[in-house]
Amino acid sequence: MSLESILLVGVIVLVAVLIVLVLRRGGDGADGGRLTQLVEDTARLEQQIVTSGQMQGQRTVELQQVLDARLRDQVGQNRDEARQRLQADAAARLELQEILTGRLDRMDRSLGELRDSLTKGLDQLRTTNAAELERIRLEVAEKLQASLAQSLKENSEQIEKLTETSSKRQDELRDALRLELDKVRTQNDEQLEKMRLTVDEKLQGTLQKRLGESFQLVSDRLEKVQRGLGEMQTLASDVGGLKRVLSNVKTRGTWGEVQLSRQLEDVLSPSQYEENVAIDPQSRERVEFAVRLPGKSEDSPVYLPIDSKFPQESYERLLSAQEAGDVVEVERATKELEQAIRLQAKTISTKYIHPPLSTDFAIMYLPTEGLFAETVRIPGLASSLQVNERVMITGPTTLMSLLGSLQMGFKTLAIEKRSSEVWQVLGAAKAEFAKYGQVWERLGKQLQTAQRTVEDAGRRTRAVERKLRDVELLEVEGEAEDLIDEVLLIEE
Repeated sequence: MSLESILLVGVIVLVAVLIVLVLRRGGDGADGGRLTQLVEDTARLEQQIVTSGQMQGQRTVELQQVLDARLRDQVGQNRDEARQRLQADAAARLELQEILTGRLDRMDRSLGELRDSLTKGLDQLRTTNAAELERIRLEVAEKLQASLAQSLKENSEQIEKLTETSSKRQDELRDALRLELDKVRTQNDEQLEKMRLTVDEKLQGTLQKRLGESFQLVSDRLEKVQRGLGEMQTLASDVGGLKRVLSNVKTRGTWGEVQLSRQLEDVLSPSQYEENVAIDPQSRERVEFAVRLPGKSEDSPVYLPIDSKFPQESYERLLSAQEAGDVVEVERATKELEQAIRLQAKTISTKYIHPPLSTDFAIMYLPTEGLFAETVRIPGLASSLQVNERVMITGPTTLMSLLGSLQMGFKTLAIEKRSSEVWQVLGAAKAEFAKYGQVWERLGKQLQTAQRTVEDAGRRTRAVERKLRDVELLEVEGEAEDLIDEVLLIEE
């Protein structure tokens, strides 16, 4: 340990001893001044010691350098003398180290004693401070309790007044809201009833009128269909005369066209079908009849081709084989009839089906029920023609049903076109209901706002009542309102 460290430790010990002495005397004002002066003197002494140590260090370095120079000069001359001096110097250093060690031990003991003294003094000071703080706390608590009691007493009266006023205002607001709601509900019910009656009258009158006309038209058409079926049965009964009439191919074709024309006339109006129609303007082929279906515009209809076919020879051979009971001939005649029907269907598909000028299918009309029945009886023929050739096979009865369905479609389309008045009425009713819904929405928002205000007032009242439930009638001064607001914030 260097000389500077020893001096510094001594100064610290001296300062500690002085502090202990001051604490034992009680720490009055004069001793505090002396302690401050002593601390300042000690600081100056410490600074002087540090400065002296630094100078002593510099001198030691210079002395060491001189000694080193002299030793280097005398090494060559007298090594034994230098060795003896070095041994003497080492012995002196050892003696000095022993002395310093003893002093350090004594200083350690002194520091221990000083530490114990400081601990005792601090304990006494802590005890004194605790007692003083307890006395001050009791005085402050008594004053604060008295102030709070006075404030609670004043605030209690104000809260009671506020509670009574709030209750009265809530009752008045509730009564006013109930009256207004009753008035609004009554007015809304009256308006809704008027609107419902108006809409019901208009809808009922319009719908009854339109439906009555439609049902009358359907009844008339069905009656005509029934008469047509009766006439068809009469014609079918005279098979012998029909064979004689149909002995000529041209006559046979003309008869099929005439029968098809009559059926079209019985069901459809002249504006709903055309005769000898050139569906493709670039082709010379003309279909016997075509039903006009609604297109993109009135001037560009879509045609449904209908062509009459009557393979009499194949049909007569089939009838003859069936009458004779020849199974082989029946099968052969059936295949021949199937081939004839397929050939006619392919011709119709090639010549008359031209979408979008026409529908994507056509109708082959077989003028007798017997021929139609034998054709449909062939397994897979009708479905194959409908899928592959896009041709639908019909007889007199099925054609009447198909035309009746088309006529119903035309009537439905006409009803839809003339139902714009109904839609206008419904549109006006929809607009009125939308406005009515907006009025109800605004009313609901206003009622929600009023309800939230009432709930907030009730919540504040309940919070105050809970806080005052176990408190006597006390009054609060300036901090009353802040205290109530804090309580309400905690409750929320």
